[in-house]
Amino acid sequence: MRRAAATIIGSLLALSLPSAAAGQTPVPTPPPPAPTPAPAPAPPPSGGSLSIKLERTHRIGHDAVVLRGDRVRVRGTVAPFVAGQSVTVRLYRGRARLKAKSVAVKPVPGTANGGFVVSLKPRSGRLTVRASHKATPGQVTMVAKSQRLLVVKPTAGPGARGPIVRLIQSRLAGLRYVVSRSGSFDASTARAVVAYRKVRGMSRVAGASKTVVRGLLARRGSFKPKYPSHGKHVEVDLSRQVMALMRGKRVERIYSVSSGKASTPTVLGRFRVYTKTPGTNSLGMVDSSYFIGGYAIHGYISVPTFPASHGCVRVPIPNASSIYNWLRIGDRVDTYP
Repeated sequence: MRRAAATIIGSLLALSLPSAAAGQTPVPTPPPPAPTPAPAPAPPPSGGSLSIKLERTHRIGHDAVVLRGDRVRVRGTVAPFVAGQSVTVRLYRGRARLKAKSVAVKPVPGTANGGFVVSLKPRSGRLTVRASHKATPGQVTMVAKSQRLLVVKPTAGPGARGPIVRLIQSRLAGLRYVVSRSGSFDASTARAVVAYRKVRGMSRVAGASKTVVRGLLARRGSFKPKYPSHGKHVEVDLSRQVMALMRGKRVERIYSVSSGKASTPTVLGRFRVYTKTPGTNSLGMVDSSYFIGGYAIHGYISVPTFPASHGCVRVPIPNASSIYNWLRIGDRVDTYP
């Protein structure tokens, strides 16, 4: 009986407990997480080129020239345009840095390039303008070719030398005033400045004031012919005391003259050269070209800025020979008030 009861109890226990085999079934393992992808490498910075040019300047030889007190504009180009870039423009005298301005690069409409503009008011002297872009993640380092700038005072008078005088002489010659190109404010330059002042109705002095210089730079002060249909001819403007040698409407040369004073005025009208006498005569007239009676265009030792002759048209002796050689018998001479 005891053995049977034990057997029955064992059987019941076996039924109530999980089998060993069931307890050993493995639990499924979850798959490992996918590896995090490596970040894409940053694109390399864009290449590029940088250039600058100077505006609102005047050219004398190889120099860009600006008058002291004026502003010069630095215009730059960056190729290609990349958003978020800037350029620094610097102004140097020798190795000394005078100014530095940073400016954002903006897109240039209609192109793939960027651009910028900087305005500078430089000091006097020989200066250098430089521009550079410091490398960023978007664009590489760029350095523009430097530009030379010459800043000069805006006035000059007898005895002055240098770039401002060369500028004055260059502009006077361009307007057809007879002037030397010596780089020195000599007697020829003084005469040309006086003639220029006469044409513009300014005071008749030899100095090139700021108004004169700015007028020359703006190419104001040209001679307006009154008789452009007269072919090769001379026009003597008595009110302004200037004379122009003309070929039709084209002005070849402009001179300061002195015509007849009030008591012995120069005759008015349209005449022709009828005789010529070279050299100096007994009256001190040099290289004379007569256009009516005893009235002539001739050199003379005294050529003031106002009417002072006995009726002739006086020209400076240094100009007399070239005027004499330009004129021919039969050339027209027009004198008008």
